[in-house]
Amino acid sequence: MVRIRIGVVACEVLKREIDKVIENDPDIVHKEYLDFGLHTEPEKMKYTIIEKLNALEGRVDAVLLGYAICQSLKGVTKEVKVPTVMLEGDDCIATLLTPVGYEEEKRIVTGTWFNSPGWAELGIKGAIRELHLDSMVDQGYDPMYFLRILFEGYGRCLFIDTGVGEGERFEGLSKDFAKELNLVHHSRTCSLALIEGALRDAKKLGAQEIIRRGEGVAVPNGVTT
Repeated sequence: MVRIRIGVVACEVLKREIDKVIENDPDIVHKEYLDFGLHTEPEKMKYTIIEKLNALEGRVDAVLLGYAICQSLKGVTKEVKVPTVMLEGDDCIATLLTPVGYEEEKRIVTGTWFNSPGWAELGIKGAIRELHLDSMVDQGYDPMYFLRILFEGYGRCLFIDTGVGEGERFEGLSKDFAKELNLVHHSRTCSLALIEGALRDAKKLGAQEIIRRGEGVAVPNGVTT
């Protein structure tokens, strides 16, 4: 029986969630998390991800790409040399809540800022970087001034407890964020079902790749046929 080899390349914002899903999985032979700041430069993010995935050619049978579309990644799995499965949704929040759940929450309060544990830990500094306001410092301006203006269109901050531990600490950070920007704070939980499904799909793709190469049959850990 051939041992299947799965690589993981993902955004650091989802590190805790993906680590929980792949914990102690013998099929994972490579794991790499990229700086969330790549989101601020979509074309650079796409180029960097393609480069990282192609570097795994011959080292893994398939890759779990821990990114959703995130502005620039639609169709990226067709542009790489290694069989790859990416996450479902427009961004990481849609992956956690499901695209349907994401839209439902946005309808509850149109202006909602979503804090997963990763985003809660990034906090105000993460929001400033995500919204391209860090350049204001070089121009002699306080980015918080502009952040407050942008957040005038927001009504609440929603913390998403993904079950990765330290829920009270992350929720507290999220509440601090909401207080700083005068937002109503709500909390909810979610499952990691879409990440788990993407991992299963990556394993199935890897098993098919092994057969295609004529190297035998692989039975992925945790995947039933």
